[in-house]
Amino acid sequence: MMMKKHCFCEWILLLCHLLLAALVCSKHYGNPANDLVDIINQNRTAQKLSRLNDSPGLGCMALQYVELCKGNCSGNSAVSCKPPEDDFTEVFAPNCGVELPTIGTITGLIVGCQSKYTEPSLAFANVLVKDKKSLSVVRNKSHSEVGVGLIGFHKGPFFWCVLFSNGGTNSSFVLEDRGEGIKQNKGCYSGSAFPCNAGHRNAMLFNCITITLGCLIISLLNKI
Repeated sequence: MMMKKHCFCEWILLLCHLLLAALVCSKHYGNPANDLVDIINQNRTAQKLSRLNDSPGLGCMALQYVELCKGNCSGNSAVSCKPPEDDFTEVFAPNCGVELPTIGTITGLIVGCQSKYTEPSLAFANVLVKDKKSLSVVRNKSHSEVGVGLIGFHKGPFFWCVLFSNGGTNSSFVLEDRGEGIKQNKGCYSGSAFPCNAGHRNAMLFNCITITLGCLIISLLNKI
């Protein structure tokens, strides 16, 4: 009888942990693109470099970039996809609602992918900034703005893209319709007035809860 009560209490504890994980994860994964911008700025200010302005227009174009690269993720987190430069002005900007006269110069680009969603801090260290070359892009003194886009595909990899520019704050890559631009149906981008696409929020939430569930089950099995 005591053994049954003990097992019942263990499973109640497991359920409570899962509910807590759901609450924490749903709050944490509001917009990972914004989190990555914060991480980039923390890395720069640690080197006494200026913080970069979070540009929604640039972020949306970063999302457009990786959306075009679907199916081009290699095993080492590299993206074997390079859209033509004209796509920035002829495809990405119009799709986002970026006012064409405000399109500035792209001063840096970092793109990476992974088989499943990875939280922003790990994506920064393990997917995007894996060597001195990409780190030098993050710390380039000519940057003044940054935008991040990410997208995950059904049963496919997650893509991250970071675009940098030397444009002026609130005067380059300006979104039409009072800064809201065109709502995107997939993925997330930094500085967005819209929440992440529900499908991608659910995928991130599922990954978080799955990891928590696995750890708790292993813990329970070890006690048996």
